Amino acid sequence: MALKCQPTASHFIDGEYIEDTDGKIIECIYPATGEKIAKLHSATPKIIEMALESAKHAQKSWAKLSGTERGRILRKASDIIRERNRELSVLETYDTGKPLQETLYVDATSAADALEYFGGLAGSITGEHIPLGEDWAYTKRIPIGLCVGIGAWNYPTQIACWKGAPALACGNSMVFKPSEMTPLCALKIAEILIEAGAPKGIYNVIQGYGDVGAKLVSDPRVDKVSLTGSAETGKKVYSSAALGMKNVTMELGGKSPLIIFDDADIENAVSGAMLANMYSTGQVCSNGTRVFVQSSIKEVFLKRFIERATKIIIGDPMDEETQFGPMVSEKQRDIVMSFIEKGKAEGATLAFGGNIIESSGWFIEPTVFSDVTDEMTIAKEEIFGPVMSVFDFENEDEVIARANDTDLGLAGGVFTNDIKRAHRVVDQLEAGTCFINSYNDAPVEVPFGGIKGSGVGRENSKAAIEHFSQLKTVYVRMGNVDSPY
Repeated sequence: MALKCQPTASHFIDGEYIEDTDGKIIECIYPATGEKIAKLHSATPKIIEMALESAKHAQKSWAKLSGTERGRILRKASDIIRERNRELSVLETYDTGKPLQETLYVDATSAADALEYFGGLAGSITGEHIPLGEDWAYTKRIPIGLCVGIGAWNYPTQIACWKGAPALACGNSMVFKPSEMTPLCALKIAEILIEAGAPKGIYNVIQGYGDVGAKLVSDPRVDKVSLTGSAETGKKVYSSAALGMKNVTMELGGKSPLIIFDDADIENAVSGAMLANMYSTGQVCSNGTRVFVQSSIKEVFLKRFIERATKIIIGDPMDEETQFGPMVSEKQRDIVMSFIEKGKAEGATLAFGGNIIESSGWFIEPTVFSDVTDEMTIAKEEIFGPVMSVFDFENEDEVIARANDTDLGLAGGVFTNDIKRAHRVVDQLEAGTCFINSYNDAPVEVPFGGIKGSGVGRENSKAAIEHFSQLKTVYVRMGNVDSPY
């Protein structure tokens, strides 16, 4: 299958597409049909060397530009993405299987938002003047250098820019490796940046499996690593980066709680739980998959959720009426099904769904378990699919303790009409990103990231500038140096 917007080679290095067929084959499969839409090749040592050398060489001159000049290029790239939103969204849909109804409004547009936002900030990245009597000091934010970005498969266009935009705004260069499951979209970002006027080599994209990512992370020329991935992968990457004292940002997985109190608006709470579990077929790291519902409204909540779940439109992702697409791969579908079987075997009540939808693609029904207890596998491990677990709770103190009983801490949410309780509860949730009477909002202006095993550092907002730059301090003495020697 040939797509209108399809990249023309596996890698984008030094401003052009590059192919090396000696690399291991990466087959790009359309999850809705199982059809092969592209064949790419993993980066060979030669490709890795080209990408790193190109980025290392380009970074110095890029850093010498003013922030305003860098920002102008990023903003132009943002404009190009918006102009081509539909074709980029179609590519994202074929790459991931997500419905076009989603990708038209979330994926390429989110990437454009990041480039526009950080392009606007680039000229304002400054330090401070510190008066010290007759003497004084100043600080300045300087680039870290060569950054490596490693992306996840669920939001390939967005992640390419969530990492690339702040890195470039701060004067760094980047070598980005997308997931081997969704390799196409980041290549178009690199192509568009060149079209917008970015110097060659500033943003290179190479493909590969885990071994390629490992080589990038361990290379001594690399100064910063930013990963989006699972908690287990994060530990390995963090450990490797630490050996070289590299800066890191780790945006990892979660097992996040969504707490619904008995005074919550039921329709809004159901909407929040839908967004926290079924959007993007449940393939979102911050999903609130542990839904704690106060006992007095549990049955009402479940009844209404299932009523609305039966109306979810499942089908061809290219049909803009479709609301729910396939899993990204057959492997991921099978992983999710294994969790569903464990849920049933361990005594949870399968309240809705739970089956494979027979088709040529990798579809699975939206799934709801009730009567879930805290020790069950589905309550403890990240599933990364459309599986919602519903827990009963009686009071505030109890639910906070249970919500925090996890090694992960990416997100958390609360639905209540008691605004004092809302703030009181989120203040006690051990999570980096929280929501009140909402779930999974992620505007670029707001920091995003987790604590505990869910990561280090933050994506987006002004916080990302701190993670893609470093502080230099200069002390200025105005008089003679008084030395005892």
